[in-house]
Amino acid sequence: MNGVVFDFDGVLADSEAISWDAWREVLRPYGVNVSDDDMVTCTGTSSRDTYVHFARRGYLPPYREVLAAVDRHRRGRYPRELRVFPDAVNAVQALAMAGVPLAVASSSSRRNLDLKLEVLGLGRYFGVTVAGDEVPRGKPAPDLYHEAVRRIGIVADDSVAVEDTKIGADAAAAAGLRTVIVNRMGLDTGGHSTISEVDPNLLLLWLGRV
Repeated sequence: MNGVVFDFDGVLADSEAISWDAWREVLRPYGVNVSDDDMVTCTGTSSRDTYVHFARRGYLPPYREVLAAVDRHRRGRYPRELRVFPDAVNAVQALAMAGVPLAVASSSSRRNLDLKLEVLGLGRYFGVTVAGDEVPRGKPAPDLYHEAVRRIGIVADDSVAVEDTKIGADAAAAAGLRTVIVNRMGLDTGGHSTISEVDPNLLLLWLGRV
């Protein structure tokens, strides 16, 4: 059986700006500025890897303290400001109606992922969601995608992953999925196939379902 595994932030949810605003707000008192290059380097990675990236520049409080502060900022904004990408949600709905097994493989924590799914009303479409704190290694390691494939019971080689970063696409490809990047941010795609928007007909074609 084949299916589609989606990244969440940047693919389904327009959440990256909220998250980076939170990191800026928390890190600023410690003299750490978040640049565009930092966002390119860290987008798609786990919160722990993002913390390690910035902690190299000088003193920061322990990871759990920093993450708790970042989460307070972004969770408070999700109910008011979080939005979907309409093309991706339309594709998810069409694929679900076609009976395609769907999963999410997200670097977000389980608590954050569940909150975003609830705010956006997307949870009902996915048979499986896997969060970054449920696997040993974050992207670009393949753990999230291996776990999504295992839980939903699809064959990786016959399935498709939709990502928005090279880091995420590297993770999906390492897990054996056919991988495509919806390049919303104009980032380096590292040679992965790219699309301008998520098209359910194209995904169905790749799955051999049309």
